[in-house]
Amino acid sequence: MEYSIYKLEFQTGVHFGTGMLNESTYAFQADQLFSSLYIEALKLECATEFYEAVDTGRLLFSDAFPYLRQEYLIPKPMIYVKPLEQGISEQKKLFKKVKYIPIEMLDDFLNGTVQLHQDPMKDYGTFVQQTMANVRSEDETLPFRVGSFFYQDGCGLYLVVAYEGMDEKVLLENLLESLSYTGIGGKKSVGMGKFILKVAKMPEIFEAHLKNKTSRQILLSVALPKENELGSVLDKASYQLLKRSGYVASVNYADEWKKKKDLYVFSAGSCFEHRFEGDIYDVSDSGKHPVYRYAKALFLGV
Repeated sequence: MEYSIYKLEFQTGVHFGTGMLNESTYAFQADQLFSSLYIEALKLECATEFYEAVDTGRLLFSDAFPYLRQEYLIPKPMIYVKPLEQGISEQKKLFKKVKYIPIEMLDDFLNGTVQLHQDPMKDYGTFVQQTMANVRSEDETLPFRVGSFFYQDGCGLYLVVAYEGMDEKVLLENLLESLSYTGIGGKKSVGMGKFILKVAKMPEIFEAHLKNKTSRQILLSVALPKENELGSVLDKASYQLLKRSGYVASVNYADEWKKKKDLYVFSAGSCFEHRFEGDIYDVSDSGKHPVYRYAKALFLGV
């Protein structure tokens, strides 16, 4: 597999749901990206091609992670590492708090020698609550609050993409370019979630870890092993489960809004001794067509 990094430079605020309209997080997961890309693929009449490329493992992608200028952050691995310097309470508190570390710090983290002087996300962006109006009739206007996140200059999200050949690479880039005009996340109807797509240079240390399959593996995407993979995957693993749910965004699925079936997946940052493939799961429930949930695995070796 070959690897590329794509930067999403947002031109607007974003609304990535947490379950509450007045809240927003600053990143999104690979299954959300797959759903958005699949909708774009339907518009461009290449949905079957896109689905088959992903289903067969010829095209994979990570969750969206933060970047700050030229620094790429990855999820803090779910591995306990005993620090070489003991008794520094400020370092312990700070390190417990951080969710992401720069890729350049990964080896120091694993050796127990990493030093943090501040949270890498300190100057990343700002959470804002905006008041909007829902006009139900000529005489009735109901205000409501929407949570959104605005990135600082030079900050945004990036994706790691694995692809087998140029056909898969070009297919993904076309879909990402189309998505950049549509936007990703919630409240796209008011202009949120639009971005400029930029192909970035893959750092050598990043690519080396992506191709390392000989030791412990850090998951870079929400993923769920196939049933026949579970036995070997769970041995000596350290992970966090994440509940994925939501409503079906299709007017052809049912006569009213329907929820997808819940699916529990491993979150990015979970660590395993063996790589697994994962799958695309059908989470439809009494609708007129399948509803796909991406749960394929992309790993970083350490």
